[in-house]
Amino acid sequence: MFRSLSVALALVLTPAPSPVQVPPDAIGPVEDLVLPVEDIVGEVESMDGAESETKQGRQVTVALTSDVLFALDKWRLTPKARKRLADVAAKVEAEGAGGVVRIGGHTDDQGSDAYNLVLSRRRAQAVRAALAPLLGGGNVTLQAAGYGETRPKLPNLVEGKPVERNRAKNRRVEIVFTAKQ
Repeated sequence: MFRSLSVALALVLTPAPSPVQVPPDAIGPVEDLVLPVEDIVGEVESMDGAESETKQGRQVTVALTSDVLFALDKWRLTPKARKRLADVAAKVEAEGAGGVVRIGGHTDDQGSDAYNLVLSRRRAQAVRAALAPLLGGGNVTLQAAGYGETRPKLPNLVEGKPVERNRAKNRRVEIVFTAKQ
């Protein structure tokens, strides 16, 4: 006990080292620190994982998984999809600034590149056709494009093994619009 008390007293009573005095005529190089700046993009996802929304600046992206919009390997919308798209149209009407609304179809890595490109294009066109009458106000131009598997949201394979959860998120249609200021 006395040993720890004497160590504590020694630490308290020892004067602190004086700061280093820099001579006024000291000259040295000044280095600039250059670091990359990454945008922080938050994503809000529905409880069932079928829909997500991200906002970067004024650009809003609503992503709907293809599993909720279409049957496997199909491009005809399901009745459930029409309800979801009506909700997205209402969001675009309420929050959108007008102009171009881009609709992009995406697939996972299963199937050939050519097949996935055609499937994603047809799915984007089906969503465009469903949204057109819902956004018929005239201040919106709809553009549809298919990207196949070229723009995955998450890696389809992790350590060489397929990840079905990631593949499901990659099978999606994204609706991108500009929000009002």
